[in-house]
Amino acid sequence: MSNFVAGTPANPKAVAKTTWRVVDIVVASVLAVAVGVIFWLWSAGYGFIAAFTAAFPPLGGLYGGGWLIAGVIGGLVIRKPGAALYCELVAAVVEALLGTHFGFTVLLSGLVQGLGAEVIFALVRYRRFTLPVAMLAGALSGLGMGLIDSLIANVEWALEWKLLYSVLGAVSGAVIAGLLSWLAVRGLARTGALANLPSRGAATEPVV
Repeated sequence: MSNFVAGTPANPKAVAKTTWRVVDIVVASVLAVAVGVIFWLWSAGYGFIAAFTAAFPPLGGLYGGGWLIAGVIGGLVIRKPGAALYCELVAAVVEALLGTHFGFTVLLSGLVQGLGAEVIFALVRYRRFTLPVAMLAGALSGLGMGLIDSLIANVEWALEWKLLYSVLGAVSGAVIAGLLSWLAVRGLARTGALANLPSRGAATEPVV
């Protein structure tokens, strides 16, 4: 016998967990715009970092985590399919519109980086939001950053440099985007700011 009656899903609760509500869209958008401004400020500081790492450019990968925050924190807060990708892309759009010397290539970067974080949340079926998951999301997003930068900005680098840059980007993503985003979401949950979201109990969830 069919589990569907008049078009009703067999498991309505499962649908409710993955379907975006208006509040999810609004919060994700506001969060992404706010982080987009951070991206813009982070880009403004890259000139100093580039000068500091001029002797060995791959070290710049350690700075990359700041551009990966939107995807990780978006996934941790909204906890719905597509949240990490959406937040990273919107944040990249905001950065581009505010003006950055990277130009509109940040949109492609946002796409790849957002997909990196999204893959990790998808692998745990959007059910686990522990510290290791957050750090893995940041790390894979960092590897995505390394990949796209190797194809766009660092084309002339030796393969060893590109690989090291990607590894350092993953480390930066795990710490800056992963760890800090996870701590931020727990802090927000304690204030009650996430009361209408699935992440409202983040402050009391297990670390691992």
